[in-house]
Amino acid sequence: MIQIFRAKLHGLHVTGADVDYHGSITLDPAHCRLAGIHPLEFVDVWNKSNGSRLRTYVIHGEEGSRCCVLNGAAARLCQPGDEVIICASEYSTPEALYEVDARVVTFKKGTNEVDKLLRYDVSKGLENDFEFQVVDATSNEVHPIQNIPPVDVNSLRLDLAQRGWDPVEIDQFCDSHFG
Repeated sequence: MIQIFRAKLHGLHVTGADVDYHGSITLDPAHCRLAGIHPLEFVDVWNKSNGSRLRTYVIHGEEGSRCCVLNGAAARLCQPGDEVIICASEYSTPEALYEVDARVVTFKKGTNEVDKLLRYDVSKGLENDFEFQVVDATSNEVHPIQNIPPVDVNSLRLDLAQRGWDPVEIDQFCDSHFG
């Protein structure tokens, strides 16, 4: 088993810090739903403003409030205005990575207004077991991680046939990867 990322609120700004509250991070449930973060779930919080890192659990604040309030001891590490990344993880096997629906919600600079919803997509490649790409779910645009030359699908089909792939498998693979 490996621990993997599955949901993230990236660039959210802290709206409050309450050291006397009994712990946790209070988040807008609308933001949590977009990312797939659940109430009572443990998350990591990384403060981009001062470098601190902490782990706490999520509670829901008021719907539509765009809140991000650090409570209890966490309030000592994050202050209003700080920019944070909130990340939820899970345990998985490497083989299950192809099925993970990893989501990232980004926010407009200086606000807690949603900017984009991204998906991290892991697929099986020809040369590597794991290919990675970022998909902008707000526009269905793919953001490649590296510049990869275009694939000659006919040459690919010949290569797969030489490797012993069944013609039906070749068709399914090419259809799923190249439309």
